[in-house]
Amino acid sequence: MNGLRADLAVIAGLIEPGSRVLDVGCGEGLLLAELEAQRDVDARGLELDPELVERSVARGLSVVQGDANCDLGDYPDKAFDYAILSQTLQTAQRPDLMLEELLRVGRKAFVSFPNFAHWRTRAALLLGGRMPVTRALPLSWYETQNIHHVTVRDFRDLISAKGVRTEGAWYFSGGREIGTSGANWRAEFALFKLSR
Repeated sequence: MNGLRADLAVIAGLIEPGSRVLDVGCGEGLLLAELEAQRDVDARGLELDPELVERSVARGLSVVQGDANCDLGDYPDKAFDYAILSQTLQTAQRPDLMLEELLRVGRKAFVSFPNFAHWRTRAALLLGGRMPVTRALPLSWYETQNIHHVTVRDFRDLISAKGVRTEGAWYFSGGREIGTSGANWRAEFALFKLSR
């Protein structure tokens, strides 16, 4: 689908036509543009970076600048059919509270994140004694916005503790989907579809 990252392509294929969607941390709006063009959705975006907001708006997308750590509270309950948080959870001040907000403003949520238990990450720490720089985590520790190092197992524990239902889970490595077996060490990143 139009060169979307693997997790975004899965999301785009699962969103029902005519849905109301909020993409939190939408970047320059690639997913929003795809959803509007292919699924005829009411697509909105929230993005922290003003340059990315400007690029999105210049493309005709409905994107506002805001900080998901505090601005999700401005949206009413169940205002959207889907709330999407892709590759942003690990940058949140409190991922547990952000998850609560996603499921408050959206009837369902898609959450994807880099898996810090991937074997390359483990090997970099074990053999090199350094924070990893991998294809899924391409920045040095001092450049990254990642402040919470989440694994597939950690995320499953969090949603279980919160009483959140998993409607689907997908795992990716090398830009393609892989099976569920050994996902905690095999997946570079993961995607979950969630509901209450």
